[in-house]
Amino acid sequence: MHDSQTPPMPRRLLAQVRDVMAGSDAAAERLDKVVAIIADEMAAEVCSVYVRRAGDLLELFATRGLKSSAVHITRLRIGEGLIGNIAAHARPLALAEAQDHPSFAFRPETGEEIYHSLMGVPVLRGGRVIGVVAVQNRTRRNYSDEEIEALQIVAMVLAEVVAGGELISRDELLPGDGNALLPLRLEGMRFNSGIGSGIAVLHRHQMGFKQLIAENPDQERQRLRRAFADMHGALDALLETTEIAGAGEPRDVLEAYRMIAKDSGWLGRIDEAVAGGLTAEAAVKKVHINIQARMSRISDPYLRDRVHDMEDLANRLLHHLSGGETNAATEELPQDVVLVARTLGPVELLDYDPARLRGLVLEEGTPTSHAAIVARALDIPVIGRAKGVLGIVEQGDPIIVDGDNAQIFIRPGEEVRQKIQESIKARDRRKAGYARIRDLPAVTLDGKQVSININAGLLVDMQHLKDSGADGIGLYRTEIPFMVRADFPGVEEQRRLYAKVLDHAAAKPVVFRTLDVGGEKILPYWGHYEEENPAMGWRAIRISIDRPSLLRQQLRALIRAASGGELRVMFPMITEMGEFDAARSLLDMEMKREEEQGGVLPEKLKVGATLEVPALVFQLPALLEVVDFISIGSNDLFQFMFACDRGNPRISERYDILSPFALSFLRSVLDQCRAADIPVSLCGEAAGRPLEAMALIGMGFDNISLTPPAVGPVKTMVRSLNAGPLGEYMETLYDLKRQNVREKLKSYAIDHGVMI
Repeated sequence: MHDSQTPPMPRRLLAQVRDVMAGSDAAAERLDKVVAIIADEMAAEVCSVYVRRAGDLLELFATRGLKSSAVHITRLRIGEGLIGNIAAHARPLALAEAQDHPSFAFRPETGEEIYHSLMGVPVLRGGRVIGVVAVQNRTRRNYSDEEIEALQIVAMVLAEVVAGGELISRDELLPGDGNALLPLRLEGMRFNSGIGSGIAVLHRHQMGFKQLIAENPDQERQRLRRAFADMHGALDALLETTEIAGAGEPRDVLEAYRMIAKDSGWLGRIDEAVAGGLTAEAAVKKVHINIQARMSRISDPYLRDRVHDMEDLANRLLHHLSGGETNAATEELPQDVVLVARTLGPVELLDYDPARLRGLVLEEGTPTSHAAIVARALDIPVIGRAKGVLGIVEQGDPIIVDGDNAQIFIRPGEEVRQKIQESIKARDRRKAGYARIRDLPAVTLDGKQVSININAGLLVDMQHLKDSGADGIGLYRTEIPFMVRADFPGVEEQRRLYAKVLDHAAAKPVVFRTLDVGGEKILPYWGHYEEENPAMGWRAIRISIDRPSLLRQQLRALIRAASGGELRVMFPMITEMGEFDAARSLLDMEMKREEEQGGVLPEKLKVGATLEVPALVFQLPALLEVVDFISIGSNDLFQFMFACDRGNPRISERYDILSPFALSFLRSVLDQCRAADIPVSLCGEAAGRPLEAMALIGMGFDNISLTPPAVGPVKTMVRSLNAGPLGEYMETLYDLKRQNVREKLKSYAIDHGVMI
């Protein structure tokens, strides 16, 4: 325990390191002095620094205690030994008996066999491990959290030395294959479709600073609070002036971001670090490193994306502490910008002029990251998980983002440029064609009317309802606004949101799916626990039944939002009749409650269920007696049916909905719903692809729901199709054995002039 006069970390160690770094010695000499200081001040017999070299090797660059002859000789692969383990996981490791650890790898040239305890931390630069610093002791020793934090602060200083280019070439710190100037094609994951071409601008949000130890803690605390206030003023101004300031979920994202920025706990931890003797800049960095270390163990993509938001805020606060020095976003930009970043916060994206952004490429991230959501609202093509892109792209490189095919062309040759330009022109022509038929009905050549609806989950999607010419909202995902808020929205807050959705829809129908969270969709204000199979775990209606107050509040808000109008409610992931009955009874209770309180009930109420779990098909006759409609959720339904994780690229394309078995299954459901005179629709990725949509219409579906960009292509296909002959042809396909019918359907479309 420290008394109130004792700093919570070894300030003397940090002060000595600072003095060495301020000296004029060569980098290698400074490194030798630093390891000696660390060893002395931390009462360790050994201190060693390893630097990452090309080929993902960690080379011993300096040591106090190990054999000096091992310097530049001892090398470990990333993941090899305890040092490699620290680098591979990018987090500290402290062991009282290091040689008992399964990752321990003995290197006889170092003479380390006499040392038992080990504590090491990664040296991080821009989120990438560029080295490891470690101490060792001969006796068993339990290293304190204070010592680990002190070593992490020293690692921050060492990162500047390693990245400075004096020890090794900066090029070695970047992933790459040695072909840096050749044209390259990289693949990633599509976060938003579209094609964009421009000049690469690298988003470098790593801000350096030299002073770690505060001369005057009170003065540092004042600087911190001024910068905090300045940051919020700048955020408020940006959020009020941005072109998506009032646009649904992106606005919710930015409001949630602002709530995180105002988190008193975050500021409090930074304030404690300042009280411990650090400068305001070093305190911000220290707190963020601790957050990164804790969150690196979490696999949930939503929570990991929140770490990116915190990194954005930390760098934004550092920016204000430095007096608002120039960064990439405020420099003179090319007219056509393709932004390349490891990760990006939503407000960092808005720092760049949206009128110049032609594309966004991220090394990390997920489609539900806040930056991706804002980019979609700005209609910017986005590719994420482009591994190693920052090590390949140079500032100013020409770059093409093909969001449709999830690929990036870096320094493309003339032939590729011409083909992409042709693709862009063809895409523009198709979009112009879709615009011309926007207000025309989706009717086949032989008069079959098809209702084409869109999936939504954001207020900004309601603009797509008008722009696309869709007939309504076939699926409104109510959970997305819950996921971007700092806490659970109350009834009135939900009511306002749902009322806006209905107002934007005007007379067009909207199907509200009740809260579908859990699994991979984690609410940031709920506790989280690991599940081996989250897609089949505690999620959707299962949570709503176990926590009925959540569902009742949502239903109450929906009832009030639809006052005097029509309300369509759909319960997700129904597996057995009892779940639907329980959910329906809660809806009836809320209807009765609203009536007793004098509220105006919806004039029309339609209640349905999603068919996502194959087991429900065996209970379909009973379900059809109590529902007003059925919606087939094809994504989850076929994921469960084929036991195929659709997020796993190794198998996601292996199982095809256009197989005789899958088509026969869908026809069986359709036939049962028709016999019971219950409307049935299908929503999911399959409905948004013209060939699959053609097959659905051929088997008899007349109501589909898809993403907004798919409306134009699918409507074009519908208006070029004769449904009757196609239905007759489909009858010949259901009983085929051991093959899908994709190629047969393609041939049919070509032969009959269907525009797929």
